[in-house]
Amino acid sequence: MARLIIVCGATGAGKTTYSLSICEDIGAVKFSIDPWMQTLFAKDMVELDFSWMMERVERCYQQIWEVSEQILALGGNVVLDLGFTTKALRDIFVNHAKALKINAEVHYIEAASETRKQRVAKRNMEKDPKVYSFEVTDMMFDFMEGKFEVPDDMELEHGCKVSL
Repeated sequence: MARLIIVCGATGAGKTTYSLSICEDIGAVKFSIDPWMQTLFAKDMVELDFSWMMERVERCYQQIWEVSEQILALGGNVVLDLGFTTKALRDIFVNHAKALKINAEVHYIEAASETRKQRVAKRNMEKDPKVYSFEVTDMMFDFMEGKFEVPDDMELEHGCKVSL
């Protein structure tokens, strides 16, 4: 049976590393928002404009879902590493999956703030192409810190909490 895994966690939690691991374990196709945004739009961005960026993120979400839906319909597995900062965004993809009669699995990656900051600094320095798309500055980290909504037990009904 096809599986849809939604990976969420705050900045630097280890979402992409976890996503790569789970894809290898279950034979899934992974979609991460960062390389999509970097490849498609980074060269066009002349200033840090949140609304400009979010409009393009939305376009990527739509295209990623369209391809994911095809994979799932064929019985394949999909792992979505799209940030999923808010419950509302996770619900959109959970409901997409429900329409396909699939129980989306929310996997919440949990890590302490200081650990996450250290991971981001290391990722920025090493620039490993498997997990690095762009530099996350301290300002970006701090901005996103208050935005993440931790999933509750109901959201994790078909998923899990992972401490990294």
